[in-house]
Amino acid sequence: MNSAVLGEGVKGSPLQRYLGFGLFGGFLLAAAIYVASQLGHDLEVVPSSPALAYVLLGVALLIALGFEFVNGFHDTANAVATVIYTRALPASFAVVWSGGWNFIGVMVSTGAVAYTVLQLLPIALVLDVGSGTGFAMVFALLIAAIIWNLGTWYLGLPSSSSHTLIGSIIGVGLMNQLMSSGDATSAVDWSQAWNVGKSLLFSPLLGFALAYGLLVLLRALVKVPELYQEPKGEAPPPFWIRSLLILTCTGVSFFHGSNDGQKGMGLIMLILIGTVPGAYALNRAVTPSQTQTFIAVAHSASEVFARNSAGVAPATDPRAELERYINSHDLKPATIAALGQLTDAISGQVGRSTTLADVPQSAVNNVRNNMYLSSEALRVMSKAKQPAFSPSDQAVLDNYHKSLDNGTKFIPTWVKVAVAFALGLGTMVGWRRIVRTVGERIGKQHLTYAQGASAEVVAAVTIAAADSFGMPVSTTHVLSSGVAGAMVAQGSGLQWATVRSMLMAWVLTLPASIALAACLFWVFRHVF
Repeated sequence: MNSAVLGEGVKGSPLQRYLGFGLFGGFLLAAAIYVASQLGHDLEVVPSSPALAYVLLGVALLIALGFEFVNGFHDTANAVATVIYTRALPASFAVVWSGGWNFIGVMVSTGAVAYTVLQLLPIALVLDVGSGTGFAMVFALLIAAIIWNLGTWYLGLPSSSSHTLIGSIIGVGLMNQLMSSGDATSAVDWSQAWNVGKSLLFSPLLGFALAYGLLVLLRALVKVPELYQEPKGEAPPPFWIRSLLILTCTGVSFFHGSNDGQKGMGLIMLILIGTVPGAYALNRAVTPSQTQTFIAVAHSASEVFARNSAGVAPATDPRAELERYINSHDLKPATIAALGQLTDAISGQVGRSTTLADVPQSAVNNVRNNMYLSSEALRVMSKAKQPAFSPSDQAVLDNYHKSLDNGTKFIPTWVKVAVAFALGLGTMVGWRRIVRTVGERIGKQHLTYAQGASAEVVAAVTIAAADSFGMPVSTTHVLSSGVAGAMVAQGSGLQWATVRSMLMAWVLTLPASIALAACLFWVFRHVF
């Protein structure tokens, strides 16, 4: 294999590096000022909190952004590996280019993936995120994910940050269940865990197969010899090939930002809700007219629940009944009645205020938890298609579900900006180890133009598809397995020592992160 790794032509000239880093540094400074000003503005509108709350807020935010920073080592570095090793772009420009498209991807993301990941957590922890147990949860799963990601990065293994985070969440949930035996709401939602696990389990296999098939098809249809040859020295590829490679790198970077960036957003929202609920428990951007519309929709939903629970005695504790249903998925007549009772309570609580921003501070947590529980119960019902509501009633409940999510499942713009720059900065600092592995150590021969393009097209399409369904997927696994598939398709061969190490990291990531997070959660439960 050609091992002229990261030579001057690949790294770029000193002027290019200084310009690239200077440009990113300027944007980073502007982002820091924007984030600080927006956070300060949000905190001004709520009553002063104890100093300890602000200390915990600052530490937790730094750790959450640290997770995204380390995520940049792993996942975003995969996006630039092919353009660097095919000489399509100098490394210094490639990482800035990738970081920019990650930023755009994060900014246009919907937040669906963020809250899909949070649905793995026991409902009791999500509802009580501001307690000592809630802080133990946040610190444990973030620190466990960072430790594992740093370890695999140091070894140059393309391990999945998504895989690690999911394992950490499951570890926290398991330990919480062990420490809260007898409490049904402390359990992990295993049906949701399996849904998320399927996307992480099958995406590498899909990446390998699709990249293999794409390259075979490309070789059959496009008879251009230089497309299937490794770069010659430090010379860049022909213009049209270079354009194709830059386009695929752009796609992977954009869709990586739109998917992976959301995981950090969800965790940051948990931190904000736990430390300063007055500012972030409810969406303060909801307008008075939207609030009035929500109240009207809630009244319509209440009528639907009343018709479908006629003759059923009201639940003694409607919140407890919904928590039981969300964890067990066992629908009882009392569940519909409880949902109706909670809907009436929400419309009454919100109806006394002009907007969600005007809900009294003493009631914010209660309103938010009622809305979150109702939303999750509706999600489970919709997925199970039980009870079988009439089409008109289902339309009303779907509208109500969206309104509930608009009030509680939101991502402030400054959170997106902070996550986007943490991802980009991580790429610029730690890209070399992972890029070397993807570019040199998967196949026995140097990466060709067609192999790099095939792997990145497959990665971009797979991540985009997962994003549209609100499911997390691993950029690392999809792209590195795509490179392996393209190598096999062209007969380049694989370096089995690297493949075995990658498979070992893939197999061990879940149990290792589960064990790390469980142990840390046990420790932090005795600290907070």
